[in-house]
Amino acid sequence: MPSSRRYPDAPRDDVVQELHGRRVPDPYRWLEDSEDPRTLRWTAEQEVLYQAERATWPDADRWRAELAALNATDLVITPKARGSRIFVERRDAGQDHPVLYVREGEAERPLLDVRGLDPAGRTVLESWEPSVEGDRLACLISRDGTEDATLWVLDVATGAVADGPIDRVRRTSIGWLPGGEAFYYVGRLASEALYQRRIYLHKVGSEPDTDVLVFGEGRERTQFYTVAVTPDGRWLTVTAATGTDRGAAVYLADLSTSPPGCPDLRPVQEAGQGRTRVRIAPGTGPHDPMWLRTDRDAARGRVVVCTPADPAPGAWRELIAERPDAVLDDLTVLSGPELARPIGLVSWIRHAAAEITVHDLTDGRELGTVPLPGVGSIGRISVRPEAGHEAWFPYTDYATPPLVLHYDARTGQVGPWSPVPGIGAPRVKAGLETCRSADGTTVRMFVASPSGAPDRPRPAILMGYGGFGVSMSPRYSPLIVAWVEAGGIFATACLRGGGEEGEEWHRAGRGPRKQNTFDDFDAAADHLVEAGWTRPGQLAIIGGSNGGLLVGVALTQHPEKYSAAVCMSPLLDMARYELHGLGPSWVPEYGSAADPGQSRTLLSYSPYHHVVPDVAYPPVLFTASDGDTRVDPLHARKMCAALQHATSGKGPALFRFERGVGHGVRAASSGVALFADCLAFLAAHLGVSPA
Repeated sequence: MPSSRRYPDAPRDDVVQELHGRRVPDPYRWLEDSEDPRTLRWTAEQEVLYQAERATWPDADRWRAELAALNATDLVITPKARGSRIFVERRDAGQDHPVLYVREGEAERPLLDVRGLDPAGRTVLESWEPSVEGDRLACLISRDGTEDATLWVLDVATGAVADGPIDRVRRTSIGWLPGGEAFYYVGRLASEALYQRRIYLHKVGSEPDTDVLVFGEGRERTQFYTVAVTPDGRWLTVTAATGTDRGAAVYLADLSTSPPGCPDLRPVQEAGQGRTRVRIAPGTGPHDPMWLRTDRDAARGRVVVCTPADPAPGAWRELIAERPDAVLDDLTVLSGPELARPIGLVSWIRHAAAEITVHDLTDGRELGTVPLPGVGSIGRISVRPEAGHEAWFPYTDYATPPLVLHYDARTGQVGPWSPVPGIGAPRVKAGLETCRSADGTTVRMFVASPSGAPDRPRPAILMGYGGFGVSMSPRYSPLIVAWVEAGGIFATACLRGGGEEGEEWHRAGRGPRKQNTFDDFDAAADHLVEAGWTRPGQLAIIGGSNGGLLVGVALTQHPEKYSAAVCMSPLLDMARYELHGLGPSWVPEYGSAADPGQSRTLLSYSPYHHVVPDVAYPPVLFTASDGDTRVDPLHARKMCAALQHATSGKGPALFRFERGVGHGVRAASSGVALFADCLAFLAAHLGVSPA
């Protein structure tokens, strides 16, 4: 390390793990224990070092002001219409947290504002679901970033608490029964870990300990469930996935012939046979059509039709075929007296960008498209639970903050439902580039650059994810806009392991094929230089969570290519990842160290185990938080200590640690502070100043 910088002392213990006959050193095992006095001392000293280094970054406060300004737009979340009410979550410019409002006619009033629950701003509204009639609302509230939420029920008319808390729930779906007196939810027993769950039926006003266990008893311990009920209360659907594997089992029950507390759940599809979701219109009988979007026998997805009486794959009839150029993302059903026939809104991802087609659900014919404002992304489409002709969905692209669009199936018209964010003329242009990975596979990448400024090369940041079938779609980001307005290039690579090209693309970058993800990222970095977007010495990388793993691999496999790296909430010790946080649920994605072959694969790229002494690693900023219950901060601690010990490079390895936040939703000001520090760090090492 440079003589002018002294890192906190981090003793290297002689700890060696035996993995199938291979000795795996783990000198910083002690940093796994967040309460160990040595860890507490190390963390405190790292904070002092971080603040001292941050004080040397030019324009750090200006970057924060720039991101705060770009983030100060009104944000409206997709509404949900129930009965005569419309529920909408909105964060006005300058607010830290959104407020949940309810509209009745022309009148609008606040229903839930978490700022009143916690002046410190560490309490967040994770999710919410109104009852079918809109008289009650179930909401999940968590604190300090843990995502281990409590479930409450509000009386919509008065705003008073009608029920709760129900604890030990996390990211659960809610299946309301008609009348608003009971609902299904996913919870866990007090003695069980975050990933060991069951489906329960809860009667509003009763003690949670009396909730009826409906599904999950005796099943694998890493099962994840979703639950839904049709608005007429007749059909219950349940999905059950092992860990994060996308091939979930699907079950269907007729609640008119079996009681809600003991539904006769029949299999629609067994686990491991594809990703399938059921869509049932209100008023559907046993022999009426129901629709399924599935990638079973169609890696890019298709729509099939069957009946609740015979839902098994042998009875499926293809209605909308798989497309060779796009991936089916979702199917939304519109039906009702205003429409001559059921209509399907089918959302697609074509090379990571969104498209929506409109189909006749009796014969599958394409009736048209829903025009979108540009090349961007949409979120889930919201419709009335009862039959209706309206749909709402969010849209965003690199130059457009999220706005809500409204579609009317009677006229085919689409237009803004929320006010268009006032950010002025677009200041960012984006194009789609292609390059070749090590095995010749075509890899696509969005490159955002300053509009009206063709000159290059420029300082560049490359980002990717490449995991869990997640698509890196074009969307508004104050971080990207700030960097591009400062004269830089921001590239987002669509890597194998993601979902941009369907399930085969996902599987080509998971498990034993995970190196493909890293090769794709490496090819994207080379392309930015070879195509003249940037030059050697001006390329940085950033990624979070699984994208943090990507950054960790990139800087250990090719440290010479990057001038700086930001590794956010990362996964880095692949020999022990499944022992902490939600790690056990990720075994379908990465593999298990308990398996000899999978262990070899994990260790072949595990960043923590590939830090080599006397290598000039680029400057690296690790970020982590104490409330992160998905990816334990131990990964960032151990990797940071390893790099500080080993690097011969000039730049620092720094550890930025936050308290009271976690992996997911946080206060807007907290997000601005985090990403501004990341930008300031990268800008300091690439020589960029804010616009």
